[in-house]
Formats: sequence, C-alpha cells, structure tokens
Amino acid sequence: MIIIPAIDIIEGKCVRLSKGDFNKQTIYSEDPVTMARSFEEAGLNRLHIVDLDGAKKGKIQNLKVLESIASKTKLTIDFGGGIKNNKDMEQVFNAGAHIITLGSLAVKKPGLIEELVLEYGPEKILIGADVLNNKIKISGWLEDGGIDVFDFIHNMMASGITQIFCTDISKDGMMEGIAEELYKKILQTFPVLQLTASGGVTNIGDLHKLEEIGCKGVIVGKAIYEGIISLKELNNLNTKI
Repeated sequence: MIIIPAIDIIEGKCVRLSKGDFNKQTIYSEDPVTMARSFEEAGLNRLHIVDLDGAKKGKIQNLKVLESIASKTKLTIDFGGGIKNNKDMEQVFNAGAHIITLGSLAVKKPGLIEELVLEYGPEKILIGADVLNNKIKISGWLEDGGIDVFDFIHNMMASGITQIFCTDISKDGMMEGIAEELYKKILQTFPVLQLTASGGVTNIGDLHKLEEIGCKGVIVGKAIYEGIISLKELNNLNTKI
C-alpha cells in the first residue's frame, strides 16, 4: 500500500477543509514547495495535489504551484481540480504531473473517459469518487453528482479505468477515523479495483486497517499537518508495506 501525502491548494497556500466546507479551512503553509520537499526528504515518493480553487471555479487555478513542485522535487505527482478537457490535461502533464485526477469531468462526461484511457493509458488517470451518504459529489463537493458511488465505479471500470480514490466527505478533515465499511464493500463488489482510500486517517492503526482491507494506496492530509502522524512513521510504514 502506497502512502500518499496530500497538498490541497487555495490561493497558492496549503490548506485543509473540514467536510469539504470552504468556509472551514485551515492554512497550514504558505509555501507548498517547502511542504512537498519535506515529504520527499522524509523518504516518501508520491504526492496528491488538489487545486481547490480550480475545483470550485471549474477551471485550473494553481498550475504554477504544480510547476514549482514538479521542478524542485522528484515526487510522482497526481494533480486534479478544474480539469475540463484534453487541453487542460496536456497543460497539467506539461507542468510536471505524472497522473491526472478527474472527478467532476468523469461524472458529467463519462463517455469521454474511455477516450482518455485509450489516449493516455489507465495508469495515467486516477478517478476521484467523492462520496456523501453513498452519493457522488462534484465541483469541489459543492454539487450533487446524481449517481450512486457503486454505479459510478461500475461505469468507470467499464470505461477501462483501473484506479480510483474514494473520499468519504463526512470523514474528511474530521480526524474521526476512516470509512472502513465503505471501502470493504467497494472492494468486495469490485475485487480487481486498485482502490486508494482518502479521508479520516487518524493514526497508524487506520493505515494498517486499510492495508488489511486491500487498499492499494492511502491519501493522508490533516493527520500529517496536525503532527498526529509523523513523516518518519509514514516512511517506516511505507517501507514495510
């Protein structure tokens, strides 16, 4: 299981939201590059970047942050937020991302996903399933996607998608534990899916639970920023798993 630290960006700063609420944000750093370097220096090699401004406005807003991090680290970066078309994807890849994260686009234009898989390959596309009460939310979690999470995952896999990260919005940023039962049910329904868990990681025990469930990766945010899980602990765990 791969440990993936998260950097969520608003106005060029590292922030975390509580339950996806833009009115409940905490700024943890005004220098995302330094934050990313700290992850790399700790021995981690992946990074999840979310352009929250882009997700909210429907247009990429923080491409320069991606460019800076990609040029100053060797981290394998996935980037999402505000990506709407092929031109956006090309910009993100050219800026240094290795993997594109798609959420709203996958819901609004599911027919496009199969084309993108054929063009870029399934290893270059990571679909985000942001869930509240088993329903998909889009546009920075501000809109109802109008589809059940299991139907959504089924549609994505039918389009050739192999990797999905799932965030239980009710858990995200709340430090109240992971959506263990949801992830179990997803992997029971789709056993070949490469599932990455996101949201609610509170301690090392949560990470062990996710590994036992069968998750291929886990995105960790607030637990790092609050100092509850150290980067050394994450690297040690990353080495063992």
